[in-house]
Amino acid sequence: MEISIHRILFPTDFSESAKPAQQYAMALADRFGAELHLIHVVAPLVPYPDVSSPWVMPESEVKYQVDAADQRLRREINSKWQEEHAVKFMTISGFAVDEILKYATDQKIDLIVVGTHGHTGLSRMLIGSVAEKLVRTASCPVLTVHPKGHQFLIGTNDE
Repeated sequence: MEISIHRILFPTDFSESAKPAQQYAMALADRFGAELHLIHVVAPLVPYPDVSSPWVMPESEVKYQVDAADQRLRREINSKWQEEHAVKFMTISGFAVDEILKYATDQKIDLIVVGTHGHTGLSRMLIGSVAEKLVRTASCPVLTVHPKGHQFLIGTNDE
């Protein structure tokens, strides 16, 4: 069986534990000559200390958060790597799993590469594991990358 991968999606929450998954996504995009799509989803709900009642951000704050995250997303991969590869960026507001799955379908993504550990604590209790939900519901293969332990990558592509 020959594997053909044309489009790889890397969803990120900008956490340190997402970095190894980003390295895998970049290495695979390089190896297969694939487009690399980076996506960040800004959650419109902010948890209150009382878990039972999240707060909805005002639209102006959501727009500000999306714009700030978009600028940060575009800095995740250095310009030299971007010049040598096809890279697309998307920052939107919504519920992470729903938006990632919709993007993957709309863009005909062949592989999703995601970290197994993102932000933790109260937000994880409310939202659950994005990686777990993607594995269970995505229509394409999902590669999950644990931030610690054995890594197959030799060196990094973000130099």
